[in-house]
Amino acid sequence: MTQQQQQPDHHHRGQPHLPRAVDFARAETEKRASLNTWFSGVASRTSTIVGSAWMFIAAIAIIVAWGVTGPMFHYSDTWQLIINTGTTIVTFLMVFLIQNTQNRDAKAIHLKLNELIHAVSQAHDELIDVEKLSDEELKTLEGYYEKVRKECERRRKKLEEKAA
Repeated sequence: MTQQQQQPDHHHRGQPHLPRAVDFARAETEKRASLNTWFSGVASRTSTIVGSAWMFIAAIAIIVAWGVTGPMFHYSDTWQLIINTGTTIVTFLMVFLIQNTQNRDAKAIHLKLNELIHAVSQAHDELIDVEKLSDEELKTLEGYYEKVRKECERRRKKLEEKAA
């Protein structure tokens, strides 16, 4: 049996058979590999490396080595400039790396939630891509769900009173 046959069919609400979403995304991306695709891969691998305990230990070692060399260089302006320049460059590059990683993680979470909304028959399909609404629309939607929560709480209390 092939891997394709082992995968469950992904039928939703009477829709025709669709390819697996991740397989579709990978196939389409391979057709048009771009700078964004390359950067995403580099950022993902780099964030794994930079976020490791070993990299933290290496950063501490660099700082300790810099501090220990202070007396040898008489705490000169050049000695201070080395650490200031190094940390500024690393910080500048890490901003883009962190932002890319957070954007990718947020998008993945939204897509997973979209799939859950799509798969649950009682869910409101109009909430798919709700993150693209304006701040004002999100605040209004939050108010709607606050009313829903209060109504559910009212019903729960009413059932508890009947049961007592």
